[in-house]
Amino acid sequence: MQVIYNNSMISFKQILRLNAAGHPTGWINYETAVKLYHLGQIAYECGSSTTQIRGGINRLTGLRSTLDINSIIATNSSHKLDYSSFTPSLNNTTLFMRDANTCLYCGDKFTHKHLSRDHIIPLSLGGEDIWTNVATACRRCNNLKGGRTPEDAKMMLVAVPFSPSRVEYLILRGRTILADQMEFLISHISKNSPLLARYKIT
Repeated sequence: MQVIYNNSMISFKQILRLNAAGHPTGWINYETAVKLYHLGQIAYECGSSTTQIRGGINRLTGLRSTLDINSIIATNSSHKLDYSSFTPSLNNTTLFMRDANTCLYCGDKFTHKHLSRDHIIPLSLGGEDIWTNVATACRRCNNLKGGRTPEDAKMMLVAVPFSPSRVEYLILRGRTILADQMEFLISHISKNSPLLARYKIT
């Protein structure tokens, strides 16, 4: 199977999947999307980008089958998402994305390998391993802070840690997000979201 986009070969990254109500539910690959199209599960399309999937050649007609897949697809589903109680899984890659690869103590940017997860209230002092109690820290700042609170270490945070909403988490977990996908996702996050200024499309 070949993937054609703007008449050139590419490795198609991801398609934004919505439920029938128009709420983002996750990222899927083109293979999953093809199955959904084939099974008639597509309720409607929203994106402005399309990718053409080339299939096999019909033995009788000699014609090659094709399928145009949209970058944003809504599927038939009665499943309702509870956006209010969503708790995203915590991992360093997404944590560093949340904090824009910035140490929340010194304010400098670093590459992934020079960053670490710091527990604002240390686990030894009863702190939890949750989004609101973790901060991206460079290794120097993490070592300097040690097992102390920011107040005790006299190292104040430059930003307030937050737990991403379902849509914010999709943005942070996205690999190569197309402009139309990002525009759609941005329209579904709070105006108070720390990600708004970082990702807003002008």
